Amino acid sequence: MAAASGNSKIYSSMAEQFNQFLSPRVMTGFNVKLQSTCLSLSVFYGLPKAHKGGYPNLSMFKILPNDYMKLIYVDIKCKICMIRSYYNLSIEMKKLNDKKEFEKAIDLFSKYEEKSNETICDLSVNQVLKSFTNRKDFQGGLNIHQRYLSRIEKNSFILASLIHFYMEFGNVNVAEELFKKSKNKTVGMYGAMMKGYIKNSLFNKAIEIFFKIENPDEINYVLLLNACSRIGTEETLNIVKKILLNLPNSYQNNKNILTTAFDAFIKCNDLSNAEKIFPKIKRTVISYGNLMKFYNKNNQEEKTLNLYKQMIIDDNIQLDPIIYVHFINAAAHIGILSISNSIYKQIPKCFLQNIFIKNALIDMWGKSSDIKKAKDIFQSLIKPDTIGYTSMINSYGLNGMAMEAIELFNKIPEEFILEETYVSILNACSHAGLVDQARSIFNNINNKTDKIYTTMVDCLSRSSLFEEALKLIDHYESGHSPSPTMLMSLLSAARNRKNKELSEKIFNRIKENFPELKNRLISASILLSNVYASVGEIEKSSNIRNKLYQQGLRKIIGLSFTEIDGKIFKFRAHDQTHPRSEEIYDEIQKISKELIEYGHQYDASWITRELNENETIESNLCGHSERLAIAYNFLENPTIRTIQITKNLRICGDCHRSIKLIALIRQCEIIVRDTNRIHHFNIKGQCSCSDHF
Repeated sequence: MAAASGNSKIYSSMAEQFNQFLSPRVMTGFNVKLQSTCLSLSVFYGLPKAHKGGYPNLSMFKILPNDYMKLIYVDIKCKICMIRSYYNLSIEMKKLNDKKEFEKAIDLFSKYEEKSNETICDLSVNQVLKSFTNRKDFQGGLNIHQRYLSRIEKNSFILASLIHFYMEFGNVNVAEELFKKSKNKTVGMYGAMMKGYIKNSLFNKAIEIFFKIENPDEINYVLLLNACSRIGTEETLNIVKKILLNLPNSYQNNKNILTTAFDAFIKCNDLSNAEKIFPKIKRTVISYGNLMKFYNKNNQEEKTLNLYKQMIIDDNIQLDPIIYVHFINAAAHIGILSISNSIYKQIPKCFLQNIFIKNALIDMWGKSSDIKKAKDIFQSLIKPDTIGYTSMINSYGLNGMAMEAIELFNKIPEEFILEETYVSILNACSHAGLVDQARSIFNNINNKTDKIYTTMVDCLSRSSLFEEALKLIDHYESGHSPSPTMLMSLLSAARNRKNKELSEKIFNRIKENFPELKNRLISASILLSNVYASVGEIEKSSNIRNKLYQQGLRKIIGLSFTEIDGKIFKFRAHDQTHPRSEEIYDEIQKISKELIEYGHQYDASWITRELNENETIESNLCGHSERLAIAYNFLENPTIRTIQITKNLRICGDCHRSIKLIALIRQCEIIVRDTNRIHHFNIKGQCSCSDHF
């Protein structure tokens, strides 16, 4: 009885140990090891084998004497402790990998492997593969593949990690072969392939393989949308829309999928859908930054500024320097000093020493016409970089300070002079008519790019040196494909000089070389139409415009922005939508009367279309968007001393002459930034561009 009782106790303890390690929640690999251990013991002690296909039959040990039972118990307990130790290995390795301590994880694996590589569990093999992948150790991972080949081939979990390993090292063919040979292709393996294709810029392959997955999981959907965003075409945009329409119900509100879809809409230039999905996504500082960057890129800077309150109050987002850079860039695009001052006041003092913010501020102050503040920021830079130097040179150039721009350019260390620096200094010379200085700089540039050539062509064309500009274009085209931007630059200057023959010649070259560039052809057609109108050939001008209209093509509408009492107002040419529109046009007539009394004669050559029945030359030109913005400022404040306007098109010659007189008559400084430069009209009736525009 005592022996039986002892056996029973030992058996119960053994059973408890087995239950802990043979339960379904423990990895199969451990069960196999433990089964193998018990089978070996049963053979050694001459016991019956375990039942087929199941766990070891513990009851077989009951028939043994008490002493044998104790020996078996000790033996099995040792085996269980060893298995527990190897199970803990994978946990410890994961902790080390999560902390990016890959070397330590590999060392730990090696120590255990030296004891017995047969007892290493699959989880540990998987972790060591991750360690070698993240450590960028190809040979180490290759050795693991070779040593554990038979186990890896049977385990799709490890196989997915191995595919990821080879993809990370650019061995796409090996990864594809492993995937192809596998008979049990899991969503994890598909995900590893998709991630690898994206890593190796094979975005179309990632998209293709997705549609072979029977039941994609969240990660597969995220990877597909990521691949679509990387391509960013109309075709991939349609894929994104189709995927979202057919998402399984369980994923309809999945924030990871929707956030990646939002990014895809941004990259595919679909603002409408990006805005629709934005409230549903996981809104972070990154997603806000992407939306702000997109708004700035598409000339919707007001929307960028409007996000500030939403970020701070609604979503409690902690703003970082990059977000403030986006705000600064938005203010720079708007180019109105009061807006820029408002943005500057919101920047935390701790960020004002950030190099990215300082460089952005130089650009903002320069484009907002406050050259002193731009210069102060620049001089506070301990070691200016390329962006800092270029932003300051561009600020000087925009504000008609070409000599200061040249002086600074000559001080830049050679390693900081890049393409954008050359473009900025040549632009500064171009807007000031400093052709000789521009030639000298241009001739000393070793690597002349398309943009650099285009800027030099613009400089020559603005000074009516058309023959030299044409020779430069021909020289460029002798070794390169024609540049539409270069030709457009010459055509624009020819239009301003009313040179019909040259305009026709350049237009035909653009049409011949770039028939597929619809936007370029529209712009070129409008310029040629304007040339015909300026020389009195109204019928030819109208024919071009009618043809564009019939094709459904439209010219860019002239828009002007101004700020009054902290609010931005937008006017379009001949705008009638403002609530005080009637009063604005009364003010326009009042100003026009003053101009005529000062001897101003309206220049009909700047009218680019046939006049309507109730329209005059005066009313047509006075309806330009910048004139409406000026009139509204005087309407709101008759004694205003500074008016600032940003215009999306180039200022016309009649408006330029008129605004000089308005500044003189009303004794009000008027600052107008057009697409090319900033015009400072002072109270003496002069402009900072010296009429070179």
